[in-house]
Amino acid sequence: MTDSTQPTDAPTPNAPAADTPVAALPPVDALIVVDVQKAFVTGDGAVPGAERLVDRTTDLIARARRGGALVVHLQNDGPPGSEDEPHTPGWELHHRVEPGPRELVIRKPEDDGFRRTALGGVLTGAGVRAVAVCGVMSEMCVQATARTALARGYRVVVPHDAHATQDVPAVPGIAEAVPAATASRVAAYALGSDAEVTVPAAAVTFTAPGRA
Repeated sequence: MTDSTQPTDAPTPNAPAADTPVAALPPVDALIVVDVQKAFVTGDGAVPGAERLVDRTTDLIARARRGGALVVHLQNDGPPGSEDEPHTPGWELHHRVEPGPRELVIRKPEDDGFRRTALGGVLTGAGVRAVAVCGVMSEMCVQATARTALARGYRVVVPHDAHATQDVPAVPGIAEAVPAATASRVAAYALGSDAEVTVPAAAVTFTAPGRA
């Protein structure tokens, strides 16, 4: 449940001001959009800051298309009765997909977008060398997918303002609640120094596979 005390448009800690100039990064040749499904970005179950997240992922997708990059939408298949159970309204992708040789949907049964899916083969077949990873949830599917991409030798960018999660509830006698923005920041930093996790979505640039 979203904490009503948590402002949905609160900035990510240490995020640059809106008018701060952003230096562009070397381009990536693939964008992996993780689980941006209606259950997670609309309605009562939306992550805090869902509107901001959708704004960032919409922009990333549009610029990736214009740059000729590969765009992969990962779609989580939740268990029966879950908010993202296949073929329920919450399971549907929020973003419109433009199917083609450089844009596709890959359904996944686990957090890691590479596990038991065709993602690895798709990236290899396209000649991808660098990926940007965005979406939900930061400490689950986003982190798991980015970690495997790193292990497979890809350059990995996880824009700090283009992934999100829910507040972590308190556990009486064990731990206090953790705000969603803090959980997202820790999840990204846990990827280690090989991932680029402090850059904003606006700094990510795109090119076609084979040119990165």
